[in-house]
Amino acid sequence: MAIFVHAVLSDITTDQYDTLHARLQELPGIFDGCVSHACVTTDDGLEVFDVWESEQQMNAFAERMMPVAADLGWPTTEGRPRVLQVHNHWVPGLGG
Repeated sequence: MAIFVHAVLSDITTDQYDTLHARLQELPGIFDGCVSHACVTTDDGLEVFDVWESEQQMNAFAERMMPVAADLGWPTTEGRPRVLQVHNHWVPGLGG
């Protein structure tokens, strides 16, 4: 069952995000199961919105991502992202 993930990243800059993203792209299979991803800026930092094929795949990603983020100095006290079951997901022009 697909899930929607919403993470609030207070006090994280776009430069910090870009550095983490570049490092993660070096890890084979790190994004396996990620259907879509969007990162937006807010007055407080960033917010991330993902759709994952399953919660297990999102958890596998998080287990590999967290040590990389910690190595880059990201705070480890950020709350757990909000995870919701997806009822329907489609991309215009691709059917659904």
